Amino acid sequence: MKIGAAHTLLGLIGLAGAQTTSGNANDPAKPKGKPNFIFIITDDQDLRLGSLDYMPSVQKHLADQGTTFSKHYCTIAICCPSRVSLLTGRAAHNTNVTDVALPYGGYPKFVSEGWNDKYLPVWLQEAGYNTYYTGKLMNGHSTSTYNNPYPKGWTGTDFGFILSDFLDPNTYVYYNVTMQHNKEDPRTLTGQYSTDLAKNSTLSFLDQALADVSSGADSEKPFFIGVAPIGPHSETWQNRFSTPVPADRHKDLFPGLKVPRTPNFNPEVATGGGWIKTLERQNQTVVDYHDDYYRRRIQALQAVDELVDGIVTRLSAAPPEVLANTYLIYTSDNGFHVGQHRLAPGKTCSIEEDINVPFVIRGPGVPAGQHWELPTSHTDIVPTLFNLAGIPLQDDFDGVPMPVTETAQKTESSDEARKSEHVNVEFWGRSIAEGKYPGVGSGLLGPAGLNNTYKALRLIGDDYDLSYTVWCTNEHELYDLKADPWQMNNIYSSTDNATTATPLLYGWDKAKVIARVDALLLTLKACKGAVCRRPWEALHPAGCVHSLRDAMDPAFDNFYVEQQPRVSFSECKLGYLAEFEGAMQPLIFGDEVGGMQARWEDWT
Repeated sequence: MKIGAAHTLLGLIGLAGAQTTSGNANDPAKPKGKPNFIFIITDDQDLRLGSLDYMPSVQKHLADQGTTFSKHYCTIAICCPSRVSLLTGRAAHNTNVTDVALPYGGYPKFVSEGWNDKYLPVWLQEAGYNTYYTGKLMNGHSTSTYNNPYPKGWTGTDFGFILSDFLDPNTYVYYNVTMQHNKEDPRTLTGQYSTDLAKNSTLSFLDQALADVSSGADSEKPFFIGVAPIGPHSETWQNRFSTPVPADRHKDLFPGLKVPRTPNFNPEVATGGGWIKTLERQNQTVVDYHDDYYRRRIQALQAVDELVDGIVTRLSAAPPEVLANTYLIYTSDNGFHVGQHRLAPGKTCSIEEDINVPFVIRGPGVPAGQHWELPTSHTDIVPTLFNLAGIPLQDDFDGVPMPVTETAQKTESSDEARKSEHVNVEFWGRSIAEGKYPGVGSGLLGPAGLNNTYKALRLIGDDYDLSYTVWCTNEHELYDLKADPWQMNNIYSSTDNATTATPLLYGWDKAKVIARVDALLLTLKACKGAVCRRPWEALHPAGCVHSLRDAMDPAFDNFYVEQQPRVSFSECKLGYLAEFEGAMQPLIFGDEVGGMQARWEDWT
């Protein structure tokens, strides 16, 4: 293949058009009419630490009866920005909601950026759905902002506020819950457990939805119910994070349960990058505290497990066609770490514990008891629901429909060019260490970490599995998760000192792999729409490159190694300020683009 001159091209031939769905509209297992959805999102639930193993109802009703996506990721590992990305199908750099509070995030930022007029419930109502929601919406949606304005798109709501501010970033308390039913004034329910209230509210909305259907008044209206308990989030009061509080009936369960002793748990030698690598090893007092923290998280999830059982039990008591036409989805806004890489409890990092989250779905056409390892992300969820509901996809969605049905999975497996292999991860601001022992060493300042701004990429193919991070300090991390699943060995700058041979990664020159991976991250860091969905095609509009393996063709060496700008930062900032984030778009491979004019709007 001939190497042409590299060009900066932001208009893409054939890539900026409408998405292609991975649809299952003709799936014989899918009943006629639009399906119902019950969407359960927990708060800070891990996948890598095994929390789902202690949830028998989730296993029985969802995993055994549906498909688990074991490589599902949030794209920003903190509550509010992750929820906004999930509800809009857009990356955080496109929502511009990048923190839990003003000036860069929170519910007021969600409103000021215009998203209250264009997010999932609004679109579902336009498509004929009744929509309900109970629990936490997002940080900053509180007793002082709940009606300023009221969140649009909901037929019925029971928003939860713990004490004065359930959804405020400073206050998560499991008992003494303040709730707001529809547009009524908030009311405090002293002594009641938050997850139990979420369960009762969910069942009430489900009864309402089923009654509307059976009455014939809304017989053509399917329903969506969003369920958002705060478990297993840390209990929080005035910026102090402590262990989650389980329901009284669960507080003595799992005696002696400890954090899994994986290789990256409190390692003897410091690991990670940025401020993480400065952390001192935890002593036994801290380790014991973290074991208790983990145990309390698992205990707090037992009420969530009962919530799931209650939902499925109620659906099973309805006419059989209701459950047969209902998708149940279970996920978390972000993951969580407890002691890995010497970290105090928390999230916000680009490590697997923080970004790899549960995602389980059951429903019409979904294979039972299956595990799917295609990388997917929260930006794919809204396109997936649109696809299942037969709603046309929006061109500026950053995600693609997930192959949740058997028909879609067969199509995805047989079409190498359509396989997704990337997840774009980003973060701005400070890390937060939770619990009594925020950390010892130069890496943490009290409960708030040093600037934690970074760009990251997960790249997962049949024969490679890479994690790549560029910190705002311009430090780099690269991990080969096939050889190093616990991210213990940063191979970005490592060399074989015993030989003059070129360091190899998966049989390729490692430096050339890094050049490709960095270019892919550069393509994604400010992408929009089609570019986010198909970044390799954005770099190679002729359509000959769909994966890292394709891009490793030696004919592209000069383009990637010599010509392509690199991901970089000029300063560490607490929000998305593009002028401090280096090059914002890649060069496009040469002769393939002819004389097309560049269009900045195709990137950001």
